[in-house]
Amino acid sequence: MYIDVKGIYYNVRVVGEGEPLIFLHGFTGSIENWDVILPYLKGHYQLIFIDLIGHGGSDSPSEIIRYQFLNIRDDVITILDQLKIQDASLIGYSMGGRLALSLIVEYPKRFSKLVLESSSPGIEKLVEREERKKADEKLAKFIEQDGLRKFVDYWENISLFESQRRIEDNKRKFLHVQRLKNNVVGLSNSLRGMGTGVQPSYWNQLHEVKIPVLLLCGELDQKFCMIAEKMATLLTNAEIKKINRAGHAIHMEQPENFGKIVSVFLSR
Repeated sequence: MYIDVKGIYYNVRVVGEGEPLIFLHGFTGSIENWDVILPYLKGHYQLIFIDLIGHGGSDSPSEIIRYQFLNIRDDVITILDQLKIQDASLIGYSMGGRLALSLIVEYPKRFSKLVLESSSPGIEKLVEREERKKADEKLAKFIEQDGLRKFVDYWENISLFESQRRIEDNKRKFLHVQRLKNNVVGLSNSLRGMGTGVQPSYWNQLHEVKIPVLLLCGELDQKFCMIAEKMATLLTNAEIKKINRAGHAIHMEQPENFGKIVSVFLSR
């Protein structure tokens, strides 16, 4: 279905019945990325998948202000309001995890559990945020100047996704085709509006999060495992699980294991 939020149409898919469970994908992703975990969670929850602005089937407006992190956070709340969902659990991957954490901090009464996969609360130091902002702007210009196909080829070969080269050929092809379904305007503006350099840092607000939090990281993704370990010391009610032989995208690399771990956590 398409949900109108202030003139922008968001592509939303709702599957099943039960306790609402919201899924927020990563940069260059879409709701299609979650298809692999459906067999392990379907039938127990009402699964709500949202294509974030600039991605998948959602609109990709030219106005960068529509992509600003806090605006998208409030757009998600509007979507939940229209679906008449007042209490839900959240699963956020990478960029979607940063957005999920922002939702928890700003709207704590709307959510009961949080799963963060390969994510962070942002960048703590201002000088490092400025450097990241410059890097994201450079990447946005690369997308605009060289086109989507060249960018996707580059993106799939960065060190963050090295472990994905080990997954089955059909999964790699699926991810490649899915990324190419995005567009230049949506991805470049997402970097400018939702990049880690421009989002607020939530490190100092982690102690405010009282709901149960599951932090997932792949053992091959050392950077995000270090971030998860630090987050676990600051969150009030958190547990961390490192997934053996997995990298940044655990749900794609080990969907069955991901589904089982998340199911156990949510059922407590």
